[in-house]
Amino acid sequence: MATALITGASSGIGLEMAKLLDRAGHRVILVARSREVLDALACTMSDAMVVAVDLASSDGPSLVAASVGSVDILINNAGFGDVGPFARSESDLQASMIQVNCTALTSLTRTFLPGMLERGHGKILNIASTAAFQAGPGMAVYFATKAYVLSFTEAISEEIRGSGVTATAFCPGAFASGFQRVAGAERTRLVSGRNLPESKDVAKQALLAMNRGDVVSVPGLTNKFGAVATRFTPRPLLRRIAKRITEVT
Repeated sequence: MATALITGASSGIGLEMAKLLDRAGHRVILVARSREVLDALACTMSDAMVVAVDLASSDGPSLVAASVGSVDILINNAGFGDVGPFARSESDLQASMIQVNCTALTSLTRTFLPGMLERGHGKILNIASTAAFQAGPGMAVYFATKAYVLSFTEAISEEIRGSGVTATAFCPGAFASGFQRVAGAERTRLVSGRNLPESKDVAKQALLAMNRGDVVSVPGLTNKFGAVATRFTPRPLLRRIAKRITEVT
């Protein structure tokens, strides 16, 4: 079966996708910061390799590349956000966000895509967000990083069309995971009081989109409507709506 590398595999949809791929008979390569968590997860799987690396470090992607041979499936899931005005944000935190959400994703894709093209098969799944479709006052850098992921994935998907290799940008809305706690978003209007989809359900949708070879996938009717509506809504209004939903209640 295929070898699948999943970043951010220690929690959320990364962990759930790793479980699903293991059950499907694939060899899985688990990438995240916590070796202890990954080792415990690997013990529950039939064929798993652990690569404990911090992708926020400048040498993180190269350490992954040095530890891994070829892969058939690359899932760039690692990422995080932060809530609050940009002018009061921590510079190091924002730089790390760009490193994880954009730079590491780009570097790992560059590392493994050529081999996929040579073999004539492979799948890349980049986890973006509905945040990719508009600017996000209150989460300015996070929204911008997800716009990058969407644009980058669409571009390389067209470059490799017909090669046997596919690239998918999966753009979920908010769902139940540790993301909100890390980002400080638990009390925003986007999350507070909502019954959010579970990570395991979102993980299934992500893998289905990847296996279909979708270029862009937005799960859920509400999310689909919101993504399409950004094309027709005046941008000043979009900015104000985004600012309102990222405000803490």
